Amino acid sequence: MNDLMRLILIVFLLGTQANAQTIKTRAELPNDLVWQTNTDTPIFASEAAVRGGVFRMMMDDFPPTFRRVGPNANSSFRSYLDRNQLSLISLHPQTREIIPELATHWAVGSDNQTAYYRLNRKARWSDGEPVTADDYLFTMTFMRSPHIVAPWYNNYYTEQVVDVRKYDDYTISVKFATERPIEDILLNTSISPTPQHFHQLDENWVQWANWRIEPTTGAYQIGHFRKGRYIDFVRVSDWWGDDEHYFRHRFNVDRIRLKVVRNLNTAWIMFLKGDLDSFGLVLPEYWHERANHEKFDNGWIRRFWFYNETPQPSIGLFINLADPLFADKRVRDAIAYSLNIDKMNQTLMRGDYDRLPNFHTGYGEYSNPAIQAKPFDLATASKLLDAAGWQQRGDDGIRLKNEQRLSFRVSYSQANHTSRLALLKEEMKKAGIDMQLQLLTGASAYRNIMEKKHQVAWMGWGGGLRPAYRQHFHSDNAHKPQTNNITNTDDARMDRLIEDYRAATTKPERIRLAHEIQEKIVDIGAYIPTYMVPYTREAAWAYVQLPDSIAPKTAATLFDPMGLGTLWIDESIREKINNKVTLPAVTVIDERYRLKTDDTIPAAPTNDNNRRQ
Repeated sequence: MNDLMRLILIVFLLGTQANAQTIKTRAELPNDLVWQTNTDTPIFASEAAVRGGVFRMMMDDFPPTFRRVGPNANSSFRSYLDRNQLSLISLHPQTREIIPELATHWAVGSDNQTAYYRLNRKARWSDGEPVTADDYLFTMTFMRSPHIVAPWYNNYYTEQVVDVRKYDDYTISVKFATERPIEDILLNTSISPTPQHFHQLDENWVQWANWRIEPTTGAYQIGHFRKGRYIDFVRVSDWWGDDEHYFRHRFNVDRIRLKVVRNLNTAWIMFLKGDLDSFGLVLPEYWHERANHEKFDNGWIRRFWFYNETPQPSIGLFINLADPLFADKRVRDAIAYSLNIDKMNQTLMRGDYDRLPNFHTGYGEYSNPAIQAKPFDLATASKLLDAAGWQQRGDDGIRLKNEQRLSFRVSYSQANHTSRLALLKEEMKKAGIDMQLQLLTGASAYRNIMEKKHQVAWMGWGGGLRPAYRQHFHSDNAHKPQTNNITNTDDARMDRLIEDYRAATTKPERIRLAHEIQEKIVDIGAYIPTYMVPYTREAAWAYVQLPDSIAPKTAATLFDPMGLGTLWIDESIREKINNKVTLPAVTVIDERYRLKTDDTIPAAPTNDNNRRQ
């Protein structure tokens, strides 16, 4: 960006900020507000939980930054940072009712665009400073600033979250751009504060903030770390939220160590040795074979298969449309028809996974039930490629056009996915397509994809409470680095649909537009859905305890000390394990929230001693 354009952008953003942060008085609050709160819904943690101990987890790479926004910030590590920056409100993970976080009360104005919040006067940053309305005013300054180099946030806090007003130190309003149903307005305006007393927001901010530890409002903050090796999160001393209703008996361990373990087999060995406290068993090999181990039989390690009700990550192939090889839609569709996901699932995955129908599955009425993934169909793939001019084949069977091979590189970051991609590669050869595998470290894959240097990415995106499309498919986020439009989708019709969806004021209209957008995603064909996993499977040493209820129905993971935060360490059980005392073997298969509408969902194993329905 040249100096003139940078100056224009700064002037524009500063001008919009002036209209987005307004200091009012309490007398100017609307007098017809109906204030609400919720401290009556049962808590989901256990009164038996005890404080103390260290919980040890793995991460597959060291993060490229401790920032939550800006270049290279959108890595998987950011989820740990976000869990400790609370919002104004949240949803109860069992009932989905609105519950307080940093706000104690809330109301929605008559315009169905503005939400009003009373802040919890007890709330403190981890450095002891109070959380006040000024921190929410600064969120607007911060998120709109060109200095953070975060175009998506610049846009969202300009075009969607349009105004924050301060009525006193503990009363604010947040205005959304358009009318929405009441619950959606509250969820869309439930922003997080930003500590103005910490940040030096200027043209050097990205470099300045790269490894600085931002104060948190949650129970943990980064403590000691060693680059490339580990990061410790330590519990905030005398955390302000300890006695708040929905925080009670949660966030129990004193320290969480995230160890960098780049190889899953190495992590498994560390887990069995007791160097890690929990381990994911979603991979069929681990659940069906590797968990047949004496430490499970002796009851020292327990395993859980927990079906949940959560929006499914959009896992699949993301094709970079900026690459000329994929300019012809028939080529993109042929790749989809030559992708034998069913064979991969039935062989490598033991039939445990389901085929993912489309982008944003599992959002109830917002997900289009008419859309299904393209099946494996070599005849259709062949017709499409012939029509697209890829009729000749080389000696190796790969198609040719003007002496160019129909070959592309797929980038991925998890070594345990190599066997999946190798199987798909061999199946794809039958259609005359050569898929080259490029395994990168997590940080390298992230940079490669965010800089749009990939041809095809094998990955998945998590989602929020409602489908969100702009970041992934709007042309404003195409052909530029550090945005989530990794397909470089640039389609005028898609843009209009996304803008209409964002502007829609009624639930039926938003559902209709969401369905149309999903149809358009299929029509463009830059995203090819692969599989979904409607459950979590995990193992943990027996001294890591969970509530009797195991977890609420929307729990994506069980042994999550900073998110759900309901686990605790029982040192008496650890002592028994250290003394080689045999304990009851435990395999829990919890099917209370299992989907019943699809016969393709795998049956759970029957060799359990604790099945819940």
